[in-house]
Amino acid sequence: MAGAEIFLSTSAYTSCEAQMDQYVERVVDLIEHGSNHLYNLNLDEARRILLDGPAEAVRYIQGSFALTAKSGKTVRMARSLDRPMRYFLAKRQEGPALIVASRIDAIHQWLTMEGLGDQFHPSYTRMVPAHYVVDLQLIGCPDPDPVYTRFFTPEMGSLPADPDVIGKAYISVLAEEIAQWLRVIPEKEPIGACFSGGIDSGSVFVTTYHVMRRLGMNPTRLKAFVLDLGDGPDVQQARRFLERLGLGLFLEPIEADPAALDASETIRIIEDYKSLDVESATMALALARGIRARYPEWRYLIDGDGGDENLKDYPIEENAELTIRSVINNAMLYQEGWGVGKIKHSLTYSGGLSRSYVRSYATARHYGFEGFSPYTRPEVIAIAEAIPFIELTRYDVDRLYALKGEIVARGIRAVTGVEMPVFPKRRFQHGAVSKSALHEQLPYREADYREQFLALYR
Repeated sequence: MAGAEIFLSTSAYTSCEAQMDQYVERVVDLIEHGSNHLYNLNLDEARRILLDGPAEAVRYIQGSFALTAKSGKTVRMARSLDRPMRYFLAKRQEGPALIVASRIDAIHQWLTMEGLGDQFHPSYTRMVPAHYVVDLQLIGCPDPDPVYTRFFTPEMGSLPADPDVIGKAYISVLAEEIAQWLRVIPEKEPIGACFSGGIDSGSVFVTTYHVMRRLGMNPTRLKAFVLDLGDGPDVQQARRFLERLGLGLFLEPIEADPAALDASETIRIIEDYKSLDVESATMALALARGIRARYPEWRYLIDGDGGDENLKDYPIEENAELTIRSVINNAMLYQEGWGVGKIKHSLTYSGGLSRSYVRSYATARHYGFEGFSPYTRPEVIAIAEAIPFIELTRYDVDRLYALKGEIVARGIRAVTGVEMPVFPKRRFQHGAVSKSALHEQLPYREADYREQFLALYR
């Protein structure tokens, strides 16, 4: 059930149109409260921490959340990295209305039903950036800027420059996050790993298998789903990975027709237009659609999204804005982009994985799945940020690219005893289908995708 209008109150304000009018500020929370998955608190307790505590206290809310709390004219919002959260401040004769939702189209629908649709444009919506508490004052027109306060600030470079020590710490925390997630899943529910045999999905699958056995859970509940569009290399890589570990029986290819790939559908679902995210999300939709068709009751999926961001494993040469120094020296660059308050930070979309995680969240939710990416958890990110990248790489790009496989493989060996295969990095969309077939089905540029998205609201 969606969240309801909350915390209605009245007070006197000065508006742009009239002085000392009696105003009623309104907060409408459209986020489904059941979509918050909290481990150590209930929803009311988490909201109380958000409202009454210092911003740093939000760091200790464990789980996946998108929270709104209000006291008087003050509204506070915060979210975990793995949850989209948007808001829009509308003008009404009787006072401002703040609408909070997971999706842009939900905000638009509410405004239209209230007769406020003329105020809407998708670029007027705002995304709550991950790892921040956002304070808003509902005081009418003109509206003050929101205030952003960090609740997660991991220390950089504090671990010793020893890949064995780093790997063990990294995968140990990963295992604890997976264990925490597994404990709240009903014991007979099956678990699907979105799998390619790459470093991230491979490490998540192996660690999940290890943790299930350690906790006395039946590992036959687990499957490794790999997308098969006919000519992509991931299926063979996934099979080689699992057969090398004697776990080939867990692999289940999900076949799909490349001709069914539809960028327009993807743009509508993820509400974004970045080319790489559209491509990746299109593959995620094909995989989720195939799993749902085969298993109508399946609920839980786990994946490795966030692993590339944590270990800074993206081709620097593909982005003219980046150098290895900017990647290594800027905290959580790939998780947050250039950061709140920077000129390149998008108020509408946030930045980094804070923006692009919607490619995982929205695609899974669209087909009724509850997804989980343990690499997005703050405890895991904190270990990644503590890696002394400068000392380990000396600003050598090739060394940076090799570091992720080395750290993760050593950690998997230390924690699970498994010698995990390490294959070269490949994006999801380049493993599920050949590049030529991908570009045939998704030939558009970012500007074209942007036009398709804006056309939804014309």
